[in-house]
Amino acid sequence: MATTILVVDDDVDSLKLISLMLQRQGHDVISADSGGRAIEKASAEQPDLIILDVMMPDMDGYQVCRQLRSEARTRDIPIIMFTAKTLIDDKVAGFEAGADDYLTKPTHPAELASRVKAVLARSIARKKESGGDGAEQTAVIALLGTKGGVGTSTLGINIGALLATREKTTIADFRLGQGTLGLSLGQVKSTGLANLLSLPPNEITPQKVESELVAHKSGLQLLLSTTRPRENQINLSQDAAVLILRHLRSLSTNVIVDLGSGLNRFSARMVREVDHVIVTIEPSRIALIMARGILQEIKQIGLNPSSISAVIIHRAPSNTHIPWQDAEQILDHEITAMISAVPDLAFEATEAAEPMVLYAPDSILANQHVKLVEELIKRTKGEPA
Repeated sequence: MATTILVVDDDVDSLKLISLMLQRQGHDVISADSGGRAIEKASAEQPDLIILDVMMPDMDGYQVCRQLRSEARTRDIPIIMFTAKTLIDDKVAGFEAGADDYLTKPTHPAELASRVKAVLARSIARKKESGGDGAEQTAVIALLGTKGGVGTSTLGINIGALLATREKTTIADFRLGQGTLGLSLGQVKSTGLANLLSLPPNEITPQKVESELVAHKSGLQLLLSTTRPRENQINLSQDAAVLILRHLRSLSTNVIVDLGSGLNRFSARMVREVDHVIVTIEPSRIALIMARGILQEIKQIGLNPSSISAVIIHRAPSNTHIPWQDAEQILDHEITAMISAVPDLAFEATEAAEPMVLYAPDSILANQHVKLVEELIKRTKGEPA
């Protein structure tokens, strides 16, 4: 598998030249033209290596390097400083900031290739010695309903509750003015998302995001929206939402994102930021046809089919249903799970402000969710449940 290298340089020509040299060596390249963007991309993309210029207008390379080394998600990514600054003091400053190597411009492609190869080899060796793969892997899973009323938020609560028994897990409700997720779990404080969106982007920091999280007795951390109609008037900025999501990724081992129903401009942008998408569908022919269109669009966005799960949710008991194979034919996509209708259990768990899988852990419904979570862990983290 090709390694991914993040190239950071405010000079467009230099950025293109370095990227071309690396691509010719078989590497995948992503780029950033400022220190701030470099930090965002490093956290979100988790590259195998960063090649970092020193002289940049917003943050210099030393500042960027120190910040990357201070963050859990980026502290182990190897960094080569690549700059025209040639004095010994400059190199010492680079190594003190946390750089793994220091290369001066201009350089021959063969030397760049050699340095890159050596740094990557050392990084792989360190990971093997530590018995891990570096920073803890975070899984971000989005839930998207084919339409409203399918049970998307309830599914998210139950998946999140099971994940929270294993690892730190956060659920974020991005449905301004329709935030029933908090009500289902008996939460009074549910203005977290609105509070963050009221801030200028430069003030939406990991600390601010963490301060708006609400702890639930299940172990879940919650970033909530209210059901107040006036929240619908808040501008749900894509850029701000993406920034919030990236901070959540750094604060938790698993993040569940409730995007509501339908694939619109906002949810399509958010889908690009996640590791896996669950599309929830009611067992009707019309809903299956609608879901097929959504699944096709998500695949066109660039997600691998294995990173998309179709989940059928029965909301009411019925003796008639579309057979599993017929449903998959309509969807043109495999079905990952079917969730049974248990209306009495749903009512009792909601009254107790508790996820159904914890309220009735020995139920058939809980077992269905356990199997779904096991599959999600395999798909998002490549590990047995």
